[in-house]
Amino acid sequence: MTERIAVVTGAGSGVGRAAALALLNDGYAVALAGRRKEPLAETAALAKAGRSLVVPTDVTSPDAVAALFATVKEKFGRLDVLFNNAGGNMPSTNFGDVTYDQWRFVVEVNLNGMFLCANAAFRLMRDQAPQGGRIINNGSISAHAPRPGSVAYTSTKHAITGLTKSISLDGRKFDIQCGQIDIGNAATPMTARMANGVPQANGEIVVEPRMDAANVGRSVLLMANMLPDANVQFLMVAAHKMPFIGRG
Repeated sequence: MTERIAVVTGAGSGVGRAAALALLNDGYAVALAGRRKEPLAETAALAKAGRSLVVPTDVTSPDAVAALFATVKEKFGRLDVLFNNAGGNMPSTNFGDVTYDQWRFVVEVNLNGMFLCANAAFRLMRDQAPQGGRIINNGSISAHAPRPGSVAYTSTKHAITGLTKSISLDGRKFDIQCGQIDIGNAATPMTARMANGVPQANGEIVVEPRMDAANVGRSVLLMANMLPDANVQFLMVAAHKMPFIGRG
């Protein structure tokens, strides 16, 4: 089987690391992108198979993103999968107290950065021979329902749903599939605060269950390995007992 080529952003920790390892261990060659070289190298060292390429990248920089995908084209010749994962957040803040700088920080990473990476990947997939590939955007359960004090994060994750649908539609004639994975409470540094309790809509502070991030890695791999005539448009994977369905 021809080697499959993937890019994972935010690959130095958490969900990005779990997805990168799932792809590598399935035999993919994976370009590991993230702001810092050392965590990316740690991810590469954990893999039991596949080929890894460490490419430090600031996804909010158009020039850095262009350089990332130029490197992938140079080293591997093509691109089959992008897991568009890099993201950020801010402390829980009531809407009335959110500053424009806080808003702009989250939007820059979670929306603009994901646009830049998807846009560059789309062009590479469109222009290569044979055409085609798959883009998997990291949404969130916040793309369905907000947490208190999360306007910037929630707004960007709702926007990712629109980005995903638009890419999926525009990619049809180029055999480019695009889907979205919505994750709830993967055990990562970003969700560590949940062990001490997080605010609920009713004002209570509740400790929330988390799940092993490897579950996300396996889910991304499932989406990545679909045959080209099929697409997982939306997939939700969440900690079984987290307060989302019904009243929690």
